[in-house]
Amino acid sequence: MRVTFVHADGKGRTEADAEPGSILLDVAQAYMMPLEGTCEGQMACSTCHIIVAKEDFDRLPPASEMEEDMLDLAAGVRRTSRLACQILLTDDMEGLTVHIPGESRNMQGPR
Repeated sequence: MRVTFVHADGKGRTEADAEPGSILLDVAQAYMMPLEGTCEGQMACSTCHIIVAKEDFDRLPPASEMEEDMLDLAAGVRRTSRLACQILLTDDMEGLTVHIPGESRNMQGPR
């Protein structure tokens, strides 16, 4: 299946091939998208925040209350924001387009 990542600058795009059953964060990282995923999918951070294209948002299952709580900590949240670690790709999501936010919060702090 195909997933399109729109880069944070809004200009570049990366077309990714993914298998149904993959987690969107894993696909994004495999294609070098700048999603930290600090908590490794444990929903203890918001460093994998993405913005789903409006036309694709309703194809995703609803976010859990815990995911909504973590999104409250993310920078630049929109109505169609989600955590990439919580999106399990299915055949119904073929052609999904997600935007990498232009701003983020580094949950690991300064290095």
